[in-house]
Formats: sequence, C-alpha cells, structure tokens
Amino acid sequence: MDKVMGIGVGVILLNEENKVLLLLRNSDEKIADSNMHYEGQYTLPAGKVKFGETLEEAAVRKVKAETNLDIKEEDTSVICLLNDHNEYAHYATIGLVAKKYSGDLDLGDSLEHIGYMYADLNDLPLNTCKSSKEIIDRYLNNTFYIRGE
Repeated sequence: MDKVMGIGVGVILLNEENKVLLLLRNSDEKIADSNMHYEGQYTLPAGKVKFGETLEEAAVRKVKAETNLDIKEEDTSVICLLNDHNEYAHYATIGLVAKKYSGDLDLGDSLEHIGYMYADLNDLPLNTCKSSKEIIDRYLNNTFYIRGE
C-alpha cells in the first residue's frame, strides 16, 4: 500500500457515566482496513473525510457507519487537530466530541470492528491506538494543537 496524506476525523462519544466509546478493530489487516495499521487496537469511531464533505458531516457519517448510532452536526464540536503520522500514513486528524447521540449500538456485518467497550477517560486499554489516545488527552487537557508534533 502506498503511503498517504489525508484528512481524518475521530469522534468522542460519551455515555451517561462519562465513559468513552471505543471500538476494537479486527486483528486481520485486510479486514481492519486501516491506512494507519491499527488492527487489533481500540479506536474512537473514525475515518477519512471525503472530498467536499464538512468535518461534521464526516463525523456523522463515520459514527453511523461504524456504530449505527446517530449524531447531529449541530451537536458536535471540533476539539483538536493532530499531526497524525506513523511509518504507514500521515493525516491531519481532527478530533470532535458529540454532545449527545441516539440509537442502538450495532457494529454491523463488516467485521472491521469486532467488539466495543466504554472506557474511563483516564484509564484506557493498553491497546488503544495512538491517535485515539491523543484526541482523548487533548479533550481532557483542553489542548487544541501542539506545535511541532
């Protein structure tokens, strides 16, 4: 796979206990289908922004596609910008938080995600991907961007 530079979103969804929804990606790299190679790791609902799409539209689309939950554009807030890269890919990743959501959680039939959990914001699983950890950390510390990262 060629290295890519793109724009992505990661969305924090908090339940009534203030725990964050994390999705467990399949450990098979073909099924997990991640340019960043986060197979076998927990991630926020996340993905690429399509051409012509707003950040909020991308967040609504990715949350629905990955969780079957519904969020509204007006209930989302941009909270951070990451210079998100590893040896496989490079993204400008925008972190958002959705103030509320509705629907029944369903990971669907794709097997891209094989499980989920609600985790304490200060006690994430060890196998939480770097990008999701950083978005959550920025949310907790109210830090939008770190120069030179």
